[in-house]
Amino acid sequence: MNAVSAMPRRILALWFPRLPADRVRRKRFGPAWRIEKAPEGPGLVFWRREGNADRLAAVDEKAATLGLSPGMALADARAMHPGLEILEEDVAADGRLLSGLADWCDRYTPLVAFDGEDGLFLDITGCAHLFGGEKAMLADTLSRLMHLGFAVRGALASTAGAAHAAARFSGTAIVEPGGEQSLL
Repeated sequence: MNAVSAMPRRILALWFPRLPADRVRRKRFGPAWRIEKAPEGPGLVFWRREGNADRLAAVDEKAATLGLSPGMALADARAMHPGLEILEEDVAADGRLLSGLADWCDRYTPLVAFDGEDGLFLDITGCAHLFGGEKAMLADTLSRLMHLGFAVRGALASTAGAAHAAARFSGTAIVEPGGEQSLL
């Protein structure tokens, strides 16, 4: 048994809740748009056709504060906030961006996988000590991504499911080995 196989598995889940809006904003205002003065605007939403209805596929932070969320009917969103900026979703462009982010994450580990259309898993087993430990590695990753113009949340756990849940639904950033059941 080698030293790496004796280590408990550690998975870093990264969630990009505003990926489509971040893609557009980065193109318009540059990668540093999140750390500079945020652009003013009425809110940015993305729509897609679902069955016979046009529905919101994604919203930016401003639109979320206005009470808009994915799944809402586009007509309702327009009626509530006529000044919205409305763009058709571009799944291919969002996928290319997420793929680029996965390549960028190779700086932390070569073991990077997709977590749906808006997240990544990084198997950091045996890697965290190279970045000052798990807490420092997580802080570095999130800070760098924010400076690149992305809204991102991250969490570490011993399983992909627990890391996914913690990143998306919990305020817990690091789940200690064995703490997954109590988190869930």
